[in-house]
Order: sequence, then C-alpha cells, then structure tokens
Amino acid sequence: MRSSFLTGLTLSAASLVLLSGCVGQGNYTREGVSLANERMSFLKSATEWEMGRQAFLAGDLEKALEKVNNSLEINSSVVKSHVLRGRIMIEMGELGSAMKSLHTAEGLDPEDSDAQYYLGIVFERLNRPEDAYVHFSQACELDDYNPAFAVAASEMLIDLDRIEEAKQYLNSLPMSKDNAGIRQTLGHIAMIEQDASSAVGYFKDARLLAPDDSGIVEDLIHAQMQAGQFGSAEQNISALLKKPENADRRDLKVLHAKALMGTDRPVDARSIYQELLSAEDGQSDLESWIGLANASYVIDDMRTMRRAASRVVALSPGSPEGYTLWAMVHRKNGDHLDALASINNAISRAPGDASMYAFRAMIERDLNRTGDAIASVAKAAAMDPTNRKYQSMLNQFNAERFASTPSTTE
Repeated sequence: MRSSFLTGLTLSAASLVLLSGCVGQGNYTREGVSLANERMSFLKSATEWEMGRQAFLAGDLEKALEKVNNSLEINSSVVKSHVLRGRIMIEMGELGSAMKSLHTAEGLDPEDSDAQYYLGIVFERLNRPEDAYVHFSQACELDDYNPAFAVAASEMLIDLDRIEEAKQYLNSLPMSKDNAGIRQTLGHIAMIEQDASSAVGYFKDARLLAPDDSGIVEDLIHAQMQAGQFGSAEQNISALLKKPENADRRDLKVLHAKALMGTDRPVDARSIYQELLSAEDGQSDLESWIGLANASYVIDDMRTMRRAASRVVALSPGSPEGYTLWAMVHRKNGDHLDALASINNAISRAPGDASMYAFRAMIERDLNRTGDAIASVAKAAAMDPTNRKYQSMLNQFNAERFASTPSTTE
C-alpha cells in the first residue's frame, strides 16, 4: 500500500514537473511568435515603402501614394515613410497634406535632415521664404555635407534680398570650395552683384568640379559675355553647339552670333542671323532681326540694315529698337534731321535709357547744335553717373564749345 502511495506521489510530482515545463515552453513560444510577427511587419512595411519609392521615382504618384499608405498602416512610426508621403503630396500639389506628413516625421525625429529639407520645399512653394530658409538651414546643420540643403538655404536668402548673408553662409560651409553647386551659386550671386569677372572665376571652379554639367557651362558663357571675354565665350558656345542635343537651339545660336560680333567677326555673325531668320519660324524673331541690323551696319550692308530696321518696327512698334536702328541708318546716310526725328521717337518709347540721350547728342553735334548736344549728353551722364564715356563726351563737347567761342579783346 505504501509502495502504491509513493508511486502515485512520484507520478503526481512528475506530472507537475511536466506541466510546469509545458507552461514555460508556451510563454517562450508566444514571445518568439511575437518577435517573428514584428519582424514580418517590419519587412512588409519596408517592402511597401520601397515599392512606393520606386513608383515615385518612376513618376507614378498614385501607385506611390497607395504603397506608402500601406506601409504606414503596417507601421506608422517609420520616419522615412512619412517623409516619402510628404514628397508625394508635394508633387501632387497637396501642400497641406504634405506639411502634415512632414511635421509628423519631424515629431518622430527632429534631427531627420530630409524632413527639414522637404518642409523647406513646402514653405518655398507657399511663398514663405523666411520659413523655408529656417528649415533649409536646419537641414544643412544636421547634414552640412549635402550641397542641396546649403544651396536651397542660400537661394532663400537671395529671395529675401540678403545677398551678402547668402555669400557668407556659403563660404562658411566645410564643402564650400569643393562642391560644384555651391561654386555655381556663388557665381549667380556675383552676377546679381554685377561682378561678372568674379562670376567667371566661380563658374570655372564649378566646371572643373562637374565637367559634364552643361548648365554650368552656359552660366560660364553668360558671365564671360558680360565680362567682355567674347573669345572664350565663343569657344565654349561652339563646343556646346557640336553636341547633337544642342544642334537646333536658337538661343545658343543667337548667343554665338553676339560672341562673334564681340570678336570682330560681323560677317560670320550676319550669316548666323540670316540662317535663323530664314527658318520657318524665324520671321518673327525680333532679337535676330536686331542682331542682323547691327551686323549689317558694321559691314556697311545698308540695304539689309534698312530691311531689318523696317521689320523691327513692324514687329514691335512700341519699343525703341526699330527707331534707333533707323536713326543709325539716317545718320550713316547724312540725313541728320531724319536721324534726329527717329532718335526722338526712340526716346519717347524709352525715356529712361541714358544711351538714347547720348546718341541724340551725337546727332545734334552733327547738326552743329552744340548747346542741345551738351544738354543731351549731360542728361545721359546724370542718369548713369557710373558711365565714364558719358562724362568724357560731356567734357569733349564743352571743350569744343569753348574753343569755338570767339574771344573778345579790348
């Protein structure tokens, strides 16, 4: 009997041990299942996010939005998913929704530079440059080796007319001298400051850092033209025009003609203008007609110049260019009264252009109207006091008037 009791007790204890073991194994299994489910959830969320990103890059915004929403339904705590949704909403023009998603990302991680950057984009689109600058500069502080953040911040300072601050900001960055985008932006600032020579230097730096960027080359060309470096500009334009994608670009051809004029090759320039104007859509190209007139004037092709001047007046009767061209034609022919009438017509259409008054002074001098000529060039000098040519003309006219005044002797 005792043996039977002990046997039963032993079996009961064994059962308890086995039962205890089963309970422990169940908790462990449930924890494992939970972790597995969490990992699976993360993988599914990441997969949906990646599909959304690929769709966004491909331009399929509807599919991108669907996938990123799926990702957020699975796991709403992933910062990059909220950022991607914000970017999609920006592209869809839903700026309010974009801001909401990006602010959510910012709340989850205030140090996420992408969230700050795209918030800056939203505020820029909303025409709030001060707020945009705050977010762009914050993005740059979080990642001061991303040139897009720095350039965006500086562009907002430029929009706010804080040019000097923008320049100092870019120059203070650790990547300032080694990034093409930053050197290019500094070049743009120099152009705004009308410092074309410095702009040429910045754009050359940018070109060395990004030799395949044609946008930088075009910026360099415009700076070289502004700085009077026509030979270098012409070489760069010729190189661009040899590329198949630029073969039909009228703007580059016009720029080429202007550069050729600057290098004293008016015949070549005239050929380009004639080619442009002979095209099917060229007859209404006002800039090319004006260019043709100027090139023809230099090589004394007055027949072509008269035709071009007439066309400019017909295309734009309210602008001064056509009447200025006619004044040049009449003066070349010795018809000074007709020239004076034409330049006065031009001045009536552009009363704020100092060069018109200087040209009128020359015509008045041809007519021996010295007093009128001095008054006209004095007006030009007053309107543009930085132009030394006008002051030199004024001094010359005054000297001629003094020399021609009879002296009185007792």
